[in-house]
Amino acid sequence: MGDYMIAVILGIVEGVTEYLPISSTGHMILVGDWLGFTGPRASVFEVFIQLGAILSVLVIYKEKFIRMLRQYRCWDMLHPQNWRRNDTGLTLAHVGAGIVPVMIIGYFAHGVIKTYLFSVGTVIIGLVIGGVFMLLAERAKIRVLCDDVEKMTILQAFLVGAFQMFALWPGFSRSGSTIAGGLFLGLSRKAAADFSFIIAVPVMIIACFYDLLKSWSVLDSGDLVMIAIGFVTAFIVAYISVLWFLKFLNKSTLTSFACYRFLVAVVSFVYFFILK
Repeated sequence: MGDYMIAVILGIVEGVTEYLPISSTGHMILVGDWLGFTGPRASVFEVFIQLGAILSVLVIYKEKFIRMLRQYRCWDMLHPQNWRRNDTGLTLAHVGAGIVPVMIIGYFAHGVIKTYLFSVGTVIIGLVIGGVFMLLAERAKIRVLCDDVEKMTILQAFLVGAFQMFALWPGFSRSGSTIAGGLFLGLSRKAAADFSFIIAVPVMIIACFYDLLKSWSVLDSGDLVMIAIGFVTAFIVAYISVLWFLKFLNKSTLTSFACYRFLVAVVSFVYFFILK
């Protein structure tokens, strides 16, 4: 299959899966292996198209990001006495509290994760365990304490960020772990999803550029067109996917996504470990 067609396919996969609770990393590993597009060059390409998906969220939530950036001394909110306040609106302090846990663990475990967890087998395990986690969150039926991302406390932001650490295991899903974690903490699905998407931006930008700095040398000028195609495709598809998912959460649950994860895990196991 030609590189440009691979770029379109992987751009679509990235755009659809990045913000849905089904694991973009897991799908990219599975689809990349199926297409035979693996190795250092594929890894760098996947990082670039992730940036396309990130840009879509920046566009959708641009007003919130602009307002947060214009706030004066919002970091004063990190004082312990302010951690339970829910009358400040969403601030950079909330975002900071939400990304600290995964950034610390991700930094120290980056080498181990890339070396030992980026495989078909570990993805299948992550898909199953992540699906079970989402079902448990739905069945717990925790009383909603916060129905709007603007009413979140910094303590809630920090705890949601702690759940995001599960997503360091490929296949678990960053959005799945944070949204399900938010449900356990008393957030509505919409509030949990909004916060999940917002904190994904700095986490993914930092992770992407960290990977790029380490792998930039494997690219050549001939890869730029392929990267551009994947980037634009991922941006457009992710933009549509996020808007659809937010509407979906207004009237449905995470159960259907958990069932989809189980189906993908079974099909992948049969294909990669029995038929292949």
